[in-house]
Amino acid sequence: MARMKDKRVLVSGSGTGIGRGIALEFAREGAALALHYAHSTAGAEAAADKIRALGGKAAAFKADLRDVAQVRELAAQASAFLGGLDVLVNSAGITMNLPFERVTVEQFDTLYDVNVRAPFFLTQALLAELEKSRGAVINISSIHAFEAYLEHSVYAGTRGAIVSFNRELAIELAPRGIRVNAIAPGAVPVDNHFRSVPGTDIPAAIRECGKGIPCGFAGTPEDIAKVAVFLASADARYIIGQTLIVDGGTTSWMPFGDGFRQRPGVQFGLGYVPGL
Repeated sequence: MARMKDKRVLVSGSGTGIGRGIALEFAREGAALALHYAHSTAGAEAAADKIRALGGKAAAFKADLRDVAQVRELAAQASAFLGGLDVLVNSAGITMNLPFERVTVEQFDTLYDVNVRAPFFLTQALLAELEKSRGAVINISSIHAFEAYLEHSVYAGTRGAIVSFNRELAIELAPRGIRVNAIAPGAVPVDNHFRSVPGTDIPAAIRECGKGIPCGFAGTPEDIAKVAVFLASADARYIIGQTLIVDGGTTSWMPFGDGFRQRPGVQFGLGYVPGL
């Protein structure tokens, strides 16, 4: 379809999971890509290699999003490589689960630095380029912004902050020709979800996850990527300031039960959040 032909796109957090799927989908639609990663060097480089092998333009750039100086350097490197910018996808994010009373200041700051502060200042650093191109910003939030899940007090707060930031920024930038929207994915199992449970039968775990979703299956990065491409395209020109929930019906379901009394039984955030 090549809806993104000749578009220049930066996707943060594109070494793994949803971000990687978004980057590859934009490339399939004809875009040139700057892929950001913090830890997943192999994943980002492999994605860039795949895009180049298909005749596209791509390069991977490393930045620790906890450091605003590196966030700004990422913006400069990406816009220099691409020769400007048409689409920014703020996909990078980290999660963690801990009982509320055990969360440390360092852990709190780590999640807010990566999930909230980084997209704020990355967008700010690229504002001039986006204004030149009358571009689009797509922020990735989560259904955790709308529904509660045990031990996610910090993560849920960051995802809710993105929804509010997205709404306000959209109104502030719309008169300047920049469209801002967000996506709130539901369950999209990716490799990082299974790091804390070595030996997991991943296909079986994904099938089991799908049993609790009204549509009957868990989402994939490609499901979110296709929505991201749509929001960045001219087909979505009248959509501004919205957060599209893409969750297979999860947030439309009214659950009754006492599952909220049981600890999750799995540790998220290993390798990314200090103290876990």
